[in-house]
Amino acid sequence: MNMKDFNMKLKGFPRVKLILFFICFAFAGFFAGAEKYVLGGANGWSQVSVKNGVKLGTGRYGYDCLELASNDFTQNELTDLLINFEDGTAKDTTGNYTVLSNNLYMYGKAKMGNGCALSRNNDIGLELQGNSTSLFGQEGPAGSFLIDFWLCPAAAENGEVILDWRSSRNEYGQILYQMINVSVYKNRMMATFANIFDGYIQNNGEVQLVTNKKILPGKWSHHSIAYTEDDGILEYRIDGKLECIKYMTNTGHEGGEIYIAVMGKAASLKVCPSYTGYIDDFRLMRSYVQIEREVQNEIETASTDHTYKIDGGRFETLPIMTKTGSILNYVNAEISTPSQTEVQLYVRSGDNFFNWSDDYPKWQPVIPGQKIENISGLYFQIAGDLYPDGAGVHTPSVTEIVLDYTVLPDPLPPFKVSAQKGDGEVTLTWSSSVDDTAGGYYIYYGNRPGEYLGRTAVEGESPIKVGSVTSYTLTGLKNGTIYYFAISTYSKLDNRICGSLSKEVFARPAAK
Repeated sequence: MNMKDFNMKLKGFPRVKLILFFICFAFAGFFAGAEKYVLGGANGWSQVSVKNGVKLGTGRYGYDCLELASNDFTQNELTDLLINFEDGTAKDTTGNYTVLSNNLYMYGKAKMGNGCALSRNNDIGLELQGNSTSLFGQEGPAGSFLIDFWLCPAAAENGEVILDWRSSRNEYGQILYQMINVSVYKNRMMATFANIFDGYIQNNGEVQLVTNKKILPGKWSHHSIAYTEDDGILEYRIDGKLECIKYMTNTGHEGGEIYIAVMGKAASLKVCPSYTGYIDDFRLMRSYVQIEREVQNEIETASTDHTYKIDGGRFETLPIMTKTGSILNYVNAEISTPSQTEVQLYVRSGDNFFNWSDDYPKWQPVIPGQKIENISGLYFQIAGDLYPDGAGVHTPSVTEIVLDYTVLPDPLPPFKVSAQKGDGEVTLTWSSSVDDTAGGYYIYYGNRPGEYLGRTAVEGESPIKVGSVTSYTLTGLKNGTIYYFAISTYSKLDNRICGSLSKEVFARPAAK
């Protein structure tokens, strides 16, 4: 459209409206919107959905930052309880257990991470109460489970207790006393299960696992007690090596009917109620799938002196919704990288994240402050790999990430629209959009004002994409029925971007 035609279209338009029109036209038609989305900083990190080996710390200006988690057990959906004694506290990081009392002393020289606990055999230790979904807080089948921890006894005296849980369950009207106890027995470890396995009546329902390996005062060792409901195996391992195994089956061997673990009434769990020494990373898991491999990996990692795992950690955000066709220009970040540490950021985008996987769409590495090319869509997602120094004693941190992106403008609708009725049809005519981003038009139609849900036209259901035309006839309409119409413009920059609707017009087809 040349300027002469444009001026003719606006001839007679009221002066005030004309001024307002030009203002809207200039800002909506010529300029794409520059937007920013801030992660971290004052906004926090609630959008971060994946934190593998990464935790919140204190970054610049006192804000929360993302940094490497210390070299301790990681939490996942199978974790029922995890007390890692980091940050000078003894609390369950899963939130499933509440601390009722605590007489353990926090100690900095840990086996895993930056902290452990010291018990001084005060007959109290740490007492926890589980919620209704936890292993020790609900009645019924327990499924597979794992209890594991790091231990460094001061004397390894006979009778010292590391874990103690006592309750009862009702079996056919008979109250059965229950107990799970892990204690020191003649410089060895002994795990006792009383009336835990349904149907097991030998030894009055009591099962004991006694290790062959002695535990040495002043030396750290990893202990794991596991039960697998698929095969009935109950085992005790020290430092990943099998010490004792029993089959909770009616044959006492592999195969046969499995005695499942059943928990009674909710009761508190006591950790180190009668023990002198150090304990670290006390954990309960609700499944045994791949746990043996995970535990072995933790043991191997703990054999080093690294504060942080050498392979680093990773975080990923949820998909961040912007607007269709948004173009990512820059990713800026407030990052701290001590010597030899590094942070690598990644981004990916798309219009529908429901089919996204770990590898699709492909992650694109980005450098903070450097211009980004060919990243656009309705959703953006950010990820980052954090790497420590070679000695594993320093961590980088990310305090803030800012997405700088451009929102494509919505094209203006036609200013003038008219409808002419015919026999079973309506012909719509409209003026061209004055927006230079206009690529074509959609026709919306229906039988109610403002409700464009039409389906009867031969040309298709509402809305109908008609391309770059200014007149169009809808056929197959019912004579005597009133129809309402509106036109929207889609962008030539991205035809998924549609502007607002024009004014509404109506017509009632009739036979000639």
